[in-house]
Amino acid sequence: MEAINELSHDAFVERFGALFEHSPWVAEMAWHDRPFADDDALYDALVAAMYAAPRERRLALIRAHPDLAGKAAIEGSLTASSTREQASAGLDRLTPDEYAAFMRTNTAYRERFGFPFVVCAREHTKESILRVAGERLENSEDEEFRVALQEIAKIARLRLEETL
Repeated sequence: MEAINELSHDAFVERFGALFEHSPWVAEMAWHDRPFADDDALYDALVAAMYAAPRERRLALIRAHPDLAGKAAIEGSLTASSTREQASAGLDRLTPDEYAAFMRTNTAYRERFGFPFVVCAREHTKESILRVAGERLENSEDEEFRVALQEIAKIARLRLEETL
């Protein structure tokens, strides 16, 4: 942890900026909370920075996430982390019917909430992702906003563990 605490602002953002999808601002903000006592303190600072941001910035963070098994996955334009995470749930091996189900779910979810369905794919299978998405479509917009950020925090935790 000593080496992490000694990182310059730019080096810290370079190392941890990708933990939050296309949102290096989270690491930029967390850097100011140094020194970190341990891995948990680092994670807590990152998540606190995420939650401390104005709602519009947190909404942009949610919107930075790709649709599951969506256009970015097909085009190969996902981040390396997102590619691995979606593959871990089998989203890179969908049957035509499963793909169609994901497209319907992604569309319904975006129409209802105005942002993509975010779930920590590494904690799921393709079947459980579709089930959870269906359940979460029943949430209020505020509840789903809150749940999406919780899922982003889980994703960031797993990414941080890989990075350390």
